[in-house]
Amino acid sequence: MGDFSDFQRGQIAGVRLARASVTKTATLLGVSRAAVSKVMTTYTNHGRTSSANRNSGRKPKLSERDCHTLKRTESINHRSTASKVTAELNIHLEDRFHKNRRELHVSNSHGRAAIAKPLITENSPKK
Repeated sequence: MGDFSDFQRGQIAGVRLARASVTKTATLLGVSRAAVSKVMTTYTNHGRTSSANRNSGRKPKLSERDCHTLKRTESINHRSTASKVTAELNIHLEDRFHKNRRELHVSNSHGRAAIAKPLITENSPKK
């Protein structure tokens, strides 16, 4: 089914909605009966002919409200470690949140680079 364009899938759905049989639709459009069945199953279940799952991927562990709490906690003390931020966040959450750097990174809370230190060589002035 992935080989068909949106137009072809629309043709399959249109012919089937015009009360043509699966076999007649397949021969008319030059596709297999299985492809016609897959397109129509997707159309009846999801209301569209494309089978691309728009909500694919890993689901977030934190809700939008929890992310807001995380940002507020991190902005109050931006030098906190991930363990301290997690402990503070767990006070406000119903479900316990384990130290998960991915969630911290998604919420744009990440570690900062150390302050640049000057290079000291033998020729550097002594204070």
